[in-house]
Amino acid sequence: MIFLPFLAVILGITDISLALYIRQTMQHAVREGVRYAITYQVSGEGECQIPSIKKVVKLHSMGFLSDQQVNDHVTVKFYAPYTGLESGENRPGQLVEVSIENYEWKWIAPLWRNANPLKVTVRSSDRMEGLGGAADPPCLGS
Repeated sequence: MIFLPFLAVILGITDISLALYIRQTMQHAVREGVRYAITYQVSGEGECQIPSIKKVVKLHSMGFLSDQQVNDHVTVKFYAPYTGLESGENRPGQLVEVSIENYEWKWIAPLWRNANPLKVTVRSSDRMEGLGGAADPPCLGS
């Protein structure tokens, strides 16, 4: 008699806790992607910057993002510092924004809620650092 209400409470606590954990994990992943981006790093020889940033976001997502979800939900944009308009350039002083948009997480037990999945959108941004010497920034890729 007490088992079903007890189970509902436990599943509800687990659901809310997991939802908060996923959101914080995704926020951490995009923050690490921005930290990686502002230093002009690339993950492999001849690789461009945006695919490298997406790899870092996936690495820091604790396994919640698959390769397909990275392609569908992770975006990297560059903005002009004074106008705020999207520039598509990764030069020093530009702003970079890494985001995960509309990532869906299905509830374990949608007891008191509707069955619609939780949608998570997180963003992080920073200013691109300077390049040493007369070095050129890496290619952007897609």
